[in-house]
Amino acid sequence: MADIASLPGGNSPWRSAGRFGLYFLLLSFGVYYILPLIVVLSTSFKDLDEIRNGTLLSLPAEINLESWRYAWSEACIGVTCTGLKPYFWNSVMMTIPAVLISTVLGALTGYALTKFKFPGANMVFAMILFGCFIPFQVVLLPMAQSLGFLGLANTVPGLVLVHIVYGLPFTVLFFRNYYVSIPDDLIKAATIDGAGFFTIFWRILLPLSPPIIVVTIIWQFTQIWNDFLFGASFTTGGGQPVTVALNNLVNTTTGVKRYNVDMAAALITAAPTLAVYVLAGRYFVRGLTAGSVKG
Repeated sequence: MADIASLPGGNSPWRSAGRFGLYFLLLSFGVYYILPLIVVLSTSFKDLDEIRNGTLLSLPAEINLESWRYAWSEACIGVTCTGLKPYFWNSVMMTIPAVLISTVLGALTGYALTKFKFPGANMVFAMILFGCFIPFQVVLLPMAQSLGFLGLANTVPGLVLVHIVYGLPFTVLFFRNYYVSIPDDLIKAATIDGAGFFTIFWRILLPLSPPIIVVTIIWQFTQIWNDFLFGASFTTGGGQPVTVALNNLVNTTTGVKRYNVDMAAALITAAPTLAVYVLAGRYFVRGLTAGSVKG
């Protein structure tokens, strides 16, 4: 077998230079995109005097956690001075049930549309898919009327319902496209053995679903946690999620503008989604391609 170095262009200077140029380009893009995060993180650890006298890219002379403590528990948002803490937990209580319920409903619906087809199943899927393209602004008024009718206006459970309804088309799309790649023979064999709808789902489909479940959870978590429009439209005061509270904190003018507090508050708000992508980002990409090839 011929040595790789002896092949045409196998170890040529041009090929090495091209590889170096590619790595340099990727590194440059990486630094460019991560630079704002570095600036925000560095500023959050500085005091106001250092921010005024230093440069934007300078590192903090010493780590100062006062701005983080103030943003979490003492910053004034509107007329209250409780920091982001209660609003952060509002987002947690909103996001977790909305993600779990929309994922379960999406899995069941996607399963029914692919493995237990009924007359008009394709039409039902097309109508559900249409929901992915409806802008947020279109549903604000009917959603507000529905929440008022149900007695859920200005509540965290109301936001949970909103995100379940709006996220369901996406979760159905994910699971439906994934379950199409699973052979129908598995379902037919289980049906012959006497397994019912939920038994097949629990014993056969669900054990094969971790890749798409991870994709759906990451997608839904990111969309729901980062939402601002629904939170600002359907809640006020103490019932608001952390994204709305962050906006109110940054725009609150009480004396001297505390840029370090604003940066710390922004990082506190973004921390859960950053953690999700750092810890599970590779599973997100892997899950997106898991059902791309049928067979």
